[in-house]
Amino acid sequence: MQDAVLAMLAKEPSHGYDLRARLRRSLGPLGESMNPGQIYVTLTRLEKAGLIVSERASGLPERPERKVYALTPAGQERVAAWLTEVGWPKPDLAEFHLKLVVAAAARLADPVELVAAQRRELLRRLREAQHAALAEPEGSAAVLLLEGVVLRLQADLRWLEACERAWSPVSAVDDEAEDA
Repeated sequence: MQDAVLAMLAKEPSHGYDLRARLRRSLGPLGESMNPGQIYVTLTRLEKAGLIVSERASGLPERPERKVYALTPAGQERVAAWLTEVGWPKPDLAEFHLKLVVAAAARLADPVELVAAQRRELLRRLREAQHAALAEPEGSAAVLLLEGVVLRLQADLRWLEACERAWSPVSAVDDEAEDA
């Protein structure tokens, strides 16, 4: 979640309540279970790490003063590194989904290119797992584990296809045509 918060701040400085609301909207039903204090704990950790700075901003008379958070140069570097990172397995697909959402919203990267980079990595790992399974002797217990890895990679690749369709410019044009 730290990287997603940093990426959201790359678009514009913001206060904790707004960041939490944006995260919840981005995650849909998964965001509903987010602990309200979690964003503030994350912001405190990021500030201590030197990745963000805060400044008090005067609010409206009915609202108290709020802290507005902004990225430091180190925070900007970390966002850039996170956006180019590809990896597997991820325990939670929500992180990759957030990467796509914040990359598009802040115009930090093309979500379709992020999907393509992730796909290349998964295909590389799929080939490795398939070759390893073929190299195992008949009756080896490791074959079952390798088969599980192959199946997981294939499922993740199908999900990436859905992501690509959703973030594709052609998909956006189709959606606009349907709305007309």
